[in-house]
Amino acid sequence: MTIEKQIFATLSVLVAVFFLFELTNIDIFVQNNFYDKAANQWLLSHEKGSLLDMLFYTGIKKTIIVFGVLVLSLYLYSFKASAGALKEYRKGLLIVWLSLAAIPFFIGLLKSLSNVPCPCDIKIFGGEFPYIRVLDAMPVDIIKKFKCYPAGHASGGFALMSFFFLFKEQKNRFIALVFALFIGWSMGIYKMLIGHHYLSHTVITMILAWLLILIIRKISKNIAF
Repeated sequence: MTIEKQIFATLSVLVAVFFLFELTNIDIFVQNNFYDKAANQWLLSHEKGSLLDMLFYTGIKKTIIVFGVLVLSLYLYSFKASAGALKEYRKGLLIVWLSLAAIPFFIGLLKSLSNVPCPCDIKIFGGEFPYIRVLDAMPVDIIKKFKCYPAGHASGGFALMSFFFLFKEQKNRFIALVFALFIGWSMGIYKMLIGHHYLSHTVITMILAWLLILIIRKISKNIAF
């Protein structure tokens, strides 16, 4: 399948999944399993400096940032005569770095525009506001601006799916893709367990990340190396 057909197929899946969540109550059904109504609390609580914070929030975010700097450094080093075999991975390194930089930025931009409350914000889960999805009209009496959709935290993890285009062998590509999905979903599920995101937020971020990676891959074909 050509890269153009992959982009079209991914975009089609994105639209279908978006409307699936918008027209159903899947998010509420799933999120109910993470909230104890009797105790009025989520299965996990986010505490800065805790082990869970280091593993799934602050620590992993910093690790991905450092990793992005390392990838950029390797890309720049690949232009040196002493780079050797690293030159063969130059285009792949660029795709990975651009993905790590662009995907969190783009998802963050969407979060600032979508104005969708988090699970912890709504009355069903102990909050103050009604359940509002992307296409729902915001009540005029609500002046607060929400930045919960899609899942920004997991975007860095899903950006690692770009490693699929770094490796040459199919086996290594598959391993890289599975590892990236594991990281992204670990980050996404953690945010669901503490009431900061619905399932749809993470699913949409994952598909958007792959779509952007494909677009970056297509653009990179026209860049001289």
